Amino acid sequence: MKSGLKLYPKIFFSQIPIHMDRLKILFLLFFLLLSGTSNAQIIIALLFGDALNTEKIEFGVTGGLNRSNFNEYNDSEGLNNFNVGLYFHLMLSENSFISTGALLKSNVGATGMPTYTTDDAGFDALFREATLTTKVNVIYLPVMFQQRIRNRIVLEGGVQPGIRTRVFDYFDLESNGGNLEFTKNVSNDFTRLDFGFVGGMGYKLKNDLKSMSVGILYYQGIVDVKKNTDAIVNNSSLNIYLRIPIGSGSAKPAKD
Repeated sequence: MKSGLKLYPKIFFSQIPIHMDRLKILFLLFFLLLSGTSNAQIIIALLFGDALNTEKIEFGVTGGLNRSNFNEYNDSEGLNNFNVGLYFHLMLSENSFISTGALLKSNVGATGMPTYTTDDAGFDALFREATLTTKVNVIYLPVMFQQRIRNRIVLEGGVQPGIRTRVFDYFDLESNGGNLEFTKNVSNDFTRLDFGFVGGMGYKLKNDLKSMSVGILYYQGIVDVKKNTDAIVNNSSLNIYLRIPIGSGSAKPAKD
């Protein structure tokens, strides 16, 4: 039987010298995260967790529920989504941090919009009374300043660039007690990049430097993300999150 990284990843990563430049590991991990699938990205994160967590760096998984909208474009309504990603907290001082990471599986968009006409008259007639939902798949990379108050309360704010991957329009029609749905790829109708401001607050569940936390973040995009329309369309999102540190070991309680 063959041995090596494929069969024994934990053994491999346990051999990383304690004096290794962890900044190089961080950049390598970041590259792998952006280039792989979402499932592979999370596995890579779990493997690197022990190597990345130090007294100055907290690394972990974040996930939660977000409600997004298109700033009321075309009578749009909020769309509920789930998101999963990774986070890094880089210590600047005792209670000040840089909070960054990557939301690897994240959707924004809106629902409740009227449908539009296409080049197919039969299709247009069938879905004339349907509801349009647009889902935009984006990898967001937040960079925030984080301040902790009394070790538990977390305040943070900053900027959040995003890289759009795919966009789909869903035509949903309820007819005769059933649902008829058609999906259309409209990625070319949206810009590749998004950018905006993000901020919010959270609460650490334990009085430890590295511990689980819950919180809420609001993102407001400032980029007009939809092409070929006179209206200005900005992404916005309200995110309720849970952050779980990986491989932090027995972190010492934070000082009061």
